[in-house]
Amino acid sequence: MKKTLLCVATSITALPMLTHADSPYFSLQDGDGFKRFSVSVGALHVMPQGKAQPFRVNTSVKEGETAKVGDIKAQTVLDNIKPGSSVNPLLKATLDGLALINADVPSALSGTAEIRGLSQWDNPGTGLEADDVTTLGIMTNYFFTDNISFEMKAGIPPKVDLQGKGKIYAPFSATATPMGGALGNLELENDIFITDLEAHGPAASARAWTPAFEFQYHFGKTGVNKFRPYVGVGMMYAYFNELEINPQTEKDLIAAGHMIANIKEGNAGASLEGKKSSANPKVKLEATDAFAPIATVGFTYDFNDKWFAVGSVSYAHLKNETTITVKDATHGELIKSTADIEINPILAYAGVGYRF
Repeated sequence: MKKTLLCVATSITALPMLTHADSPYFSLQDGDGFKRFSVSVGALHVMPQGKAQPFRVNTSVKEGETAKVGDIKAQTVLDNIKPGSSVNPLLKATLDGLALINADVPSALSGTAEIRGLSQWDNPGTGLEADDVTTLGIMTNYFFTDNISFEMKAGIPPKVDLQGKGKIYAPFSATATPMGGALGNLELENDIFITDLEAHGPAASARAWTPAFEFQYHFGKTGVNKFRPYVGVGMMYAYFNELEINPQTEKDLIAAGHMIANIKEGNAGASLEGKKSSANPKVKLEATDAFAPIATVGFTYDFNDKWFAVGSVSYAHLKNETTITVKDATHGELIKSTADIEINPILAYAGVGYRF
């Protein structure tokens, strides 16, 4: 993709050299009373307008998957019994007695559990939002005529913080069968806390490369109007690298990876108690590239025939997708979470330029 964009940009730059010098539209020479090229440098302030979009989570635990419970504290079982569900009085008394002495229900008696809710779920009220950022902008123009130009927008790629919104919970439920069902089943239900995306500063960060091109129409006439408004439309390309996730959020996601791995390893009880599994979960953050339409209104003010001031406001309808995966060498992909990031930035630019 980068090579393709470079080729396009190089081809556009080379157009004047590949056409006849006397062409009224493509030439290295000055036009009829105007200069062909301009470049400006200034402050580019980016103000994302998009709102957080909810994370969608998938795990390797299939809906209705049966797993061994393993050793589990009696109090943990009591804490996760579904409110209002029916429990055999003898089983309840046994669990209460074990809980009083902080004892475990051993794996030989804990049986199995049919697990639901962890296969996939949405998290309303969660997501990521990009912060405002200011960087150095560089705008270059080639003028086909005194009124029509082609502009390339670029600048120093800024590091953008992504603020997290909301808390993520896993909607766990299960039907447990202790002692082979001799004393009946237990209905379990609990929303398991995974992470608070707002609690530890920016949830993630990324370096944003957002070159853009526009065809622009400039009102007025060179040498007659010092103040010349213009409008433009074009396309923006967005590429993100150097993605980093907040260290505490990463720890929380690693713990969630252990939760899923414990279920896969036949220790479902340990997943409710936040214990580590034998897995070694690794977290990876990725973001997709994106294209977006962009529109601009702006003006130039000429100090003389070469130097000018420029100001503009642009809007790009930009959205991409971020993916967080938690993987282990043995179990493969444990968790995959995706969310759209609506960036939709307003770009305010003010600079000084030179025509040649």
